[in-house]
Amino acid sequence: MYPWPLVKRVKRCWDKIENWLSTNFPEAKATLRRGASEADLHEVEEVLKVKLPLPTRILYRVHDGQEITDDEPTARTGRPAGLLGLIGGYAFYGHRVNVYLLPLSQVVLETSHMVRHLGFVTRSQTIVVASSHSIREKLFFLNCRNGQLYVGTRNLPIDGEMMPCVPNRLLKPVHDLKDDPKQDGMLLWLEEHGRRLQSGIIKLREEGKLRSISQYPEEPPLCTTATTNGITVRGSAVFVPEFASPQEDEEKYLFSYSIRMSLLPEGCFLNGNHFTTCQLQWRHWIIRANDALVDDVNGEGVIGQFPLLRPGDKEFVYESCSYQSSSRGSIEEPKGSPFRVEVARIPFELPEYIF
Repeated sequence: MYPWPLVKRVKRCWDKIENWLSTNFPEAKATLRRGASEADLHEVEEVLKVKLPLPTRILYRVHDGQEITDDEPTARTGRPAGLLGLIGGYAFYGHRVNVYLLPLSQVVLETSHMVRHLGFVTRSQTIVVASSHSIREKLFFLNCRNGQLYVGTRNLPIDGEMMPCVPNRLLKPVHDLKDDPKQDGMLLWLEEHGRRLQSGIIKLREEGKLRSISQYPEEPPLCTTATTNGITVRGSAVFVPEFASPQEDEEKYLFSYSIRMSLLPEGCFLNGNHFTTCQLQWRHWIIRANDALVDDVNGEGVIGQFPLLRPGDKEFVYESCSYQSSSRGSIEEPKGSPFRVEVARIPFELPEYIF
């Protein structure tokens, strides 16, 4: 029924993700549901009046999304957010995002909800395939006609505004059994996600006993590193589409950035003296959009804290955000006196793949 090359490709995609989960995040792997039946897929198409793209159909034949229990509720319940989302997310200023791949039953419920509130969903043959468990819901939509995957922006409830999540040039015919290759946004998105997991670009984040997949990049060039007098500072940023408003002149794009600080095992050396601890007293970030100054952050500590760094301790992690009027920008620490710790330039760039 399905083209064999496409079946093998989907299987490789899931295998890559499952292998990583087995090694690093088995509790999330346990949420993957058994594959949906042809009858299940047909029922979804009948209820929602869509024709699912072939790659997405096969993806759901392998795994019917993730199990969403009462402990991992949808955003509308108002209960605490789950952290076992397959896609993961980010957190800053109390805004925590963790994206789950929805099972077909939830696809029907979420899409039906959107149809009642956003009429375009019906006209464009669009279904909800992934969402976050957060106060401000982050929703991913699959267009069943052209195969593109979209994410809702800040204006989604107002005018249905969305942004594409994968490059349009990579999309191929998604319905004709004879055309080859076939790749829709859902398959491209999950393949890229698996690649990032396997390569270590994104990793698990641990907060006490809680673990989740973090979308803040951990490898260059998207993660930058600088070491000054034994203090290492790493930084990276992630695009936050649910707060974006691409049609506006100002505050078009929101980026959340993560700053990680640690002390090398040998400690700190300054002017010939050795120190076993160092404490942050002041921060100074320069935030730019297309090299134009957007903000100059200068103040004591970070988020009300003055972290004390010791050799062997875990990195101190500080996360914040910045609005940009363009799709390219950066954050950096200006060069200064001998014991100002350098922060390498952190790029703010609208990515080809949005998660």
